[in-house]
Amino acid sequence: MSNQVLSSAQKEAKRRQRALTIRRVFAQSYLWLLLVLLYAPIVLIIFFSFTRSKVLGNWTGFTFALYENLFTGYDRVAQVHVDPNMYYSLWYTLIIAVIAATFATLLGTLAAIGIFNMRQKGRRAIQLLNSIPMINPDILTGISLFLLFVFLGISRGLTTVIIAHVVFCTPYVVLSVMPRLTKMNPNIYEAALDLGATPFQALRKVMMPELWPGMLSGFILSITLSIDDFGVTFFTKGSGGLNTLSTFIYADARKGGLTPELRPLFSLIFLTMLVLLIIINWRATRQAKNNTKK
Repeated sequence: MSNQVLSSAQKEAKRRQRALTIRRVFAQSYLWLLLVLLYAPIVLIIFFSFTRSKVLGNWTGFTFALYENLFTGYDRVAQVHVDPNMYYSLWYTLIIAVIAATFATLLGTLAAIGIFNMRQKGRRAIQLLNSIPMINPDILTGISLFLLFVFLGISRGLTTVIIAHVVFCTPYVVLSVMPRLTKMNPNIYEAALDLGATPFQALRKVMMPELWPGMLSGFILSITLSIDDFGVTFFTKGSGGLNTLSTFIYADARKGGLTPELRPLFSLIFLTMLVLLIIINWRATRQAKNNTKK
């Protein structure tokens, strides 16, 4: 009788182990399928950036010609200049991203500190309002800002694009800084004031170092969102010829194809962001290990 009970228990254990293995294989397969769908287009762009073909998907031999064209601005084989509008759009993209991310980081950090020091009900209400711009479709935000600028009589151009990018990046900075505030000792600011520091000194020398990881995350996220944005930029850039990479690609695609030099440009942007992400994660892991040792 005991052998039968033991045998049935072993069968049940094997059945559970088999079911667990099937679930694990299914979960891992789903994860890898998702990663392939996400990164396959990027891998294809990087792969075809090493060929001269103007059509993505047509391999004509390995070469660094597109990278050479990108950095020199001149195609020696075709004896034509690379579209200068691509370089202008890249320059404007970087300027807008850095300026907007800087202002969004400052405003978002101050807003997060103010929200954190509110009463519980008020904090929840403001956090809810802060979440609305993040779940709003870009086209709705772009049209709203476009109508606002028209109503105020503001000429659309570089300034309006920067303002628009600051508007939609700031809530993400608030979201990045808030977790750092919850982990921070709430008494250190008051202690700094009691020791003779001014409110600005306490903010800059006491609170900012504690909030720096969240501010850095918000800054990088803001840059990424600004570079990636199309809808808001399209409605706020005006008709003065200002273009970012996203709007330039849209206009270029409408002409019947994309500039081949965009492929190495995309590859370099992706690799740069990947390296930055690896460095930030490595530093965060190292800092966490040092804190654990202390």
